Amino acid sequence: MATTHKFSTQITHISPPSNQPNPRVTPSFHTRYHIITYQPSNIQNTLTHNRLPPTTTTTTTTMALQIHHVCRPISPPSPSPPPSLSPSSWPTKQSNIVGEVRRSFNLVKTTSSKTANKLRNLTVRSSLEASGTAVVVGVVTEVDKDTFWPIVNAAGDKTVVLDMYTQWCGPCKIIAPRFQELAEKNLDVVFLKLDCNQENKPLAKELGIKVVPTFKILKHGKIVKEVTGAKFDNLVAAMEEVRSS
Repeated sequence: MATTHKFSTQITHISPPSNQPNPRVTPSFHTRYHIITYQPSNIQNTLTHNRLPPTTTTTTTTMALQIHHVCRPISPPSPSPPPSLSPSSWPTKQSNIVGEVRRSFNLVKTTSSKTANKLRNLTVRSSLEASGTAVVVGVVTEVDKDTFWPIVNAAGDKTVVLDMYTQWCGPCKIIAPRFQELAEKNLDVVFLKLDCNQENKPLAKELGIKVVPTFKILKHGKIVKEVTGAKFDNLVAAMEEVRSS
């Protein structure tokens, strides 16, 4: 038997794009196979009953196989854009928090403004210094047995109102806020308070206290009026009488 074979191979390279540096490229292969001729001769086949004549057969077979590889350059993935930080993209919960913070800030600002106004009203409007003792108006000043008389003497011709109280006295606690308001409104009067405890007992006895609360009104260093009990209206009337005298 005579057989003829032919084989050819073609290699084609794909050029990478010019805008990609050093891409990884795999060549493309085109392979062709040709099987040309099979020519058997003098084929004889002996059978038991029949004898076939010699026959010449020519067979031509053609087969083509093509393999094609396509390669693309490998490029790094593009980075995703950063998330939006605009206030419109914030979650609802964060928006609520921002709203609460703003409301809290406004509340603090309003409270601070009110406090500033109150402190401004409580600022010392007038002070007289004598023997190193300052007389303050617009507030209620706490005194003891050592500071009471120096402040009274430094007040000069100003009216002095003294609140004599104890820590356990209920009526004393009730009238105390109104006494403070009275001090804030009358800046030409000196308002003092004395805790009649054991330490200040000698001074309380000197001033002649019998019940609490007791209010002593002084002028020029002398006691001129007295109001016993939490009688606010009586206290105001007595103070006005002494101040106008």
